[in-house]
Amino acid sequence: MHAHIPFSTDRLDGLLDASGIDVLIVTSKHNIQYLLGGYYHFQFDYMEAIGISRYLPILVYVKGAPDKAAYVAGRNERDSVQNRIDAGCWMPPVVFGSSTTVEAMTLALEHVKAVATSFRLGIEMSFLPADAAAVLRRELPDARIVEAMRPLEKLRSIKSAAELDILREASERVVASMMDAVSRTRVGQSKREIIDHLRRAELSRDMIFEYALVTVGTSLNRAPSEQRLAPGEIVSLDSGGNYRGYIGDLCRMAVHGAPDGELVDLLGEIEAIQQAARVPIRAGLTGREIFSAANEALARSPHGSKMHFVAHGTGIVNHEAPRLTASGPIPYPADDADAPLEAGMVVSIETTLPHARGFIKLEDTIAVTASGYQAFGDSGRGWNPIPS
Repeated sequence: MHAHIPFSTDRLDGLLDASGIDVLIVTSKHNIQYLLGGYYHFQFDYMEAIGISRYLPILVYVKGAPDKAAYVAGRNERDSVQNRIDAGCWMPPVVFGSSTTVEAMTLALEHVKAVATSFRLGIEMSFLPADAAAVLRRELPDARIVEAMRPLEKLRSIKSAAELDILREASERVVASMMDAVSRTRVGQSKREIIDHLRRAELSRDMIFEYALVTVGTSLNRAPSEQRLAPGEIVSLDSGGNYRGYIGDLCRMAVHGAPDGELVDLLGEIEAIQQAARVPIRAGLTGREIFSAANEALARSPHGSKMHFVAHGTGIVNHEAPRLTASGPIPYPADDADAPLEAGMVVSIETTLPHARGFIKLEDTIAVTASGYQAFGDSGRGWNPIPS
């Protein structure tokens, strides 16, 4: 009995065919993880540099022939690969023996030459080291090279039920971690200390802490610093926590003492934008319509002209397909703005107000369903109290 391949080969084959790709040579950490059903060599979770080069796993996939796939692994990867196989997870035939990027690509191309009849190669240009790319061009000088980022991104854009469960859990754990961090925050603590509260809270919930963008008081600076919380000031917490390979990315607000009427009104305006943007979300809606709903609400908001709204796909990568806008703080091609959303897509929606009172923001994670949406980690949306 063969282990189940953790992605849709039919969907991938269709995307490759539409892109003019016959053979995939996958080299990015996120796509290796996705195609191998969550596997990535544990030794390189944090840094990929080793010796005189870097760890470069490579997955070769031949369109229409998953039985011809191969995984090029590092020399010291046998135990973790074996554990994966013993757990009943899918793993293509493994080629061990690489310690450098050049060795990894050399082994991958030996496999490609042995199994492929067409050399229209899909590579991830942003995730292929220059020395490995040079090996590819030398060994297959007549190959047609095609950018594979887009078909792989589109493959990942529709999440399975299992992926959605992980993203829901990631979101809930991030928000719970924020509430934990707020409860431990005190007047006089620095941003670095507040971020450390959040880091510890996420780690205690079996997450990998990736980042936190934090503001204190009237400052709009979100980088870590020694700035300290003063009485009555506000705090914004925007954090990405990684749970089982997927990002929970949300933003919540806190305040020392009771929020005054102005603060209540300002966060209420942002909440109104967030809720308006949700209303039309469902399978079949185009991404552009999310922005239309948000822009209508912005036009009615007293501070709408100063607010920033954005929506973007999220999952293994924080900012992935569907890509819905090319303007504002997300300068990506809006390739999916006029395409219908599909059930299983996950979108982050966020509204920001840089104000004299400080940086005020909410960010939410929304999963598209056939008839509407589900919001993940949807608690803690008001002014959360910082203890005195």
